[in-house]
Amino acid sequence: MIINSRFKPAWWLRNAHLQTILAKAFKKHQHMPLHKSSLETPDDDFVDLVWTEMPTKESKRPIVVLLHGLQGSADSHYAKGMLAAIKAQGWIGVLMHFRGCGGRPNRKASSYHSGDTRDITFFSQWLDNMSPNAPRAAVGFSLGGNVLTKYLAENPDNNYQAASVICAPLDLKSCSRRIDQGSSKIYQKYLVDMLKASTFIKIDQQLLPDICPTKLAAVNKMWDFDHMVTAPINGFESAEHYYQKASGKPVMKDIKQPVLFLHAADDPFLDHNQIVPSEPLPDHLTFEISEKGGHIGFVSGTNPFKPEYWLEQRVPEYLKTFLG
Repeated sequence: MIINSRFKPAWWLRNAHLQTILAKAFKKHQHMPLHKSSLETPDDDFVDLVWTEMPTKESKRPIVVLLHGLQGSADSHYAKGMLAAIKAQGWIGVLMHFRGCGGRPNRKASSYHSGDTRDITFFSQWLDNMSPNAPRAAVGFSLGGNVLTKYLAENPDNNYQAASVICAPLDLKSCSRRIDQGSSKIYQKYLVDMLKASTFIKIDQQLLPDICPTKLAAVNKMWDFDHMVTAPINGFESAEHYYQKASGKPVMKDIKQPVLFLHAADDPFLDHNQIVPSEPLPDHLTFEISEKGGHIGFVSGTNPFKPEYWLEQRVPEYLKTFLG
């Protein structure tokens, strides 16, 4: 079902770009102690994990798994805030870094991408054995939200009680076009520059011999980067093929668990008209739309010196229904 959100932006922060940018700036100095670990993958690579605390095998406390956005990490503002909110509920939070995002490059040429569910599948199975008695939920932000959508659809018998997907590029083709328009080009440059930097490291390690550094240096659009790098190193024929196969929107209907999708109509990263489902959703899938909020902003409150972060209230509120 599709519903209107109760979110009300701060009166002093109604602009989508301010919501997007200042949400990050406000959280810059937030810190909390985290426990780090690493998990070896079946293909001789690894993923880095951070925990609010390490669970025991006997623990029955809920565990909430977070998936970050493109080139994000445990240091991303939304991840820090949500981990703190999870801990405040008495739950255990764990963020799974996508390959190469935990502070060190991964060993393989292939990278993570919007439809890459292999690591969350492996990690979830590992977690089944690590804490078999703990209720579990998942939260995905932006790219991580699309990955989570794909995972839940591909694995309907998973052990998650519920999930939340936040500001996800569920239609990748339209999002690639959207971020190449107007003021959104600022975000495109920021993301493409980070992606290129990571790719140059792999080129220096001789993991990507087929990618020309000179041509890569000239890339300034997400579509071009995905066509030159993301698609070929991950087994896709082109950017178009990648967007078609990796988008979460076409498979949402296959999800069996309760999921709260949160989306802002003014998100400068996403094409609102293409993100919102055009067909009715089953009752266990809630697609909540707010008029304002930007991209993972959702800053509210009346005091500019004490901003409130609505996501850190709304998501635990939703998950609590299923986690107890």
